Amino acid sequence: MSRVRTWLPHPGLSVLLLVAWLWLNDTVAPGHVLLGSVLALLIPWFTRRFWPEVLPFARPVRVLEFVVLVLYDVVVANLQVAALILGPASRVRPAFFRVPLDLQTDFAIAVLASTVTLTPGTVSVDIEPDGRGGRALVVHALRCLDTEEAAAGIKHRYERRLKEILEC
Repeated sequence: MSRVRTWLPHPGLSVLLLVAWLWLNDTVAPGHVLLGSVLALLIPWFTRRFWPEVLPFARPVRVLEFVVLVLYDVVVANLQVAALILGPASRVRPAFFRVPLDLQTDFAIAVLASTVTLTPGTVSVDIEPDGRGGRALVVHALRCLDTEEAAAGIKHRYERRLKEILEC
């Protein structure tokens, strides 16, 4: 491993962390730039053993599209959950369902599970064998009228895009 890779194992993550730090603090004051830079260097360095390899982001534009899609879905889901909570209790139809996974890598599955959990009204509960040699993501939804349609929606909206981005 090169000397640069030893001290800067994931440069893209470091840049992302610095930008996120400055954006969340809403300032580019020298103190925040310095502290953000230190954190952006140290966090990837301390967590490098948890990252088995450099992440294979094949299409950066697709990553941006995925982030925008998830942000849009989070906003829409927040409004839907608010309406559901403030409305009559009879509208709540909780359900568990399984999403058979085509994703193979643990990282890709973790990103999918995190995306599902990040969207209000759904929570990733477990990853279990699907009986065909693969795995399935178990999801709980606050309102689910059709479990097959919900599973197909997750596969179409998120999993398909993650397969393109992470090439798995």
